[in-house]
Amino acid sequence: MMILLRLITFLFLISPILKARGNDSIGKPHARLPKTLEIAIPATMVAYGVASLGSKYLKERDLAFRDLLIKNKSLWRDSWDDYTQFAPAVAAFSMKLSGMPSVHRLQDMCVLYALSNALGTSVVLVTKEVTDRQRPNDSNRHSFPSGHTAIAFIAAEFLHQEYGDRSVWISIGGYGMASLVGLSRIYRNKHWLSDVIAGAGTGILATKMVYLSYPFLKKTFGGKNKKRQTVVFPAYENGNLTLGFSCGF
Repeated sequence: MMILLRLITFLFLISPILKARGNDSIGKPHARLPKTLEIAIPATMVAYGVASLGSKYLKERDLAFRDLLIKNKSLWRDSWDDYTQFAPAVAAFSMKLSGMPSVHRLQDMCVLYALSNALGTSVVLVTKEVTDRQRPNDSNRHSFPSGHTAIAFIAAEFLHQEYGDRSVWISIGGYGMASLVGLSRIYRNKHWLSDVIAGAGTGILATKMVYLSYPFLKKTFGGKNKKRQTVVFPAYENGNLTLGFSCGF
């Protein structure tokens, strides 16, 4: 049992790293995974979460992993994941503002991040209502999937898309932070392991879908001569820190 739990932990932490693409150092080529595999990894994570809804075996794994993780009560401070879920995106925008070249312009980055969050959170909210899964702490029935984890992996995938080609360590840092956010949700008894895995897959897939469709959306709604005005601003709602976006085409 302990070997299985450690293997699950290891795979959860490194699965985004295994799919990370880019350069292992600036200017040094690093092999990319096939696009089908980049999609298959988060899709498998979502499938695992869905399977757990009706699997007694996976539910037992959820319980065992939760019990293993919360043994050390000094690992995390409460509520830090409400803020660090945005850390990879903050890093991406900070690097852009500091002058480090990215794949897209700042205006496009704002739109891409906003659309990714809109798609990802919409899927999460609808799925929570449909699945009606009880949280580990019995606070409500909105456990599946983990919204915090989805937002964290949206930010990590966003960072990866914009700066992953510059250094694989940028992607590793982003995915590593997102993984810690997911683990903290289990530690705080807010989510099951399967909630977190599904949330991570949802966040990655949503961002990838937006990036794949953005050239078409930009051509259809943006046009060559149309100017966009984009504003990014912090917001505090229902006790949670969020990022707000306003974009005019």
